[in-house]
Amino acid sequence: MEFNKSKIFFMIKRPSQRVAVLIDTQNMYHSAKHLYDAKLNFPAIVRAATEDRQLIRAIAYVAKSKTGEELAFFEALVGGGIELRVKEVLEFSSGVKKADWDVGMAIDAAKLAHKVDVMILMTGDGDFVPCVEYLQARGVIVEVVAFGASTSSELRGACDSFFDISNDADQFLIRGGAQRRRSTISSEPPSTRDVVLPTEPRRRPPAKRSK
Repeated sequence: MEFNKSKIFFMIKRPSQRVAVLIDTQNMYHSAKHLYDAKLNFPAIVRAATEDRQLIRAIAYVAKSKTGEELAFFEALVGGGIELRVKEVLEFSSGVKKADWDVGMAIDAAKLAHKVDVMILMTGDGDFVPCVEYLQARGVIVEVVAFGASTSSELRGACDSFFDISNDADQFLIRGGAQRRRSTISSEPPSTRDVVLPTEPRRRPPAKRSK
């Protein structure tokens, strides 16, 4: 955890602190894909960022395509204790797809401000700087969780502390064959077509007994 020394000298995390976690799913997925060609274990990150504090809400902002192919991913998030805010993917005649949750996520952060002591924003998007400043003006501690290499410098400078997932990537990333074995908690981008479903382990034939 990296603290913003220009704002505070010591930030003590207390068990009594009420925490909300808001997840910019698209931003986090594409960062993991671009930097590591891997998927994210969202529930594990939420647990690590929250630590032993009181988790009030954990919300992931996701997009749903017409085919509904993301349902396995949605079920995995809910199974990991994460609520969903779902938006339909808009498909334009040019073939471009869009499902922007930035405004909705910022509005939810403002609505929750009076109910929490700490707001954790899981995103590297610099567009959330005004949201961070709004929350801080109301006495809320703002922590950002993301990949250092893909996080806006303005966002890192604005928040009270920054949790760099890259510092312990092996704990939070799912690579290669592990993706299938742990697909119930792995991340899959909304509106993509390569959803990884759980698979049954292969059964070896019984060994032949020697006569």
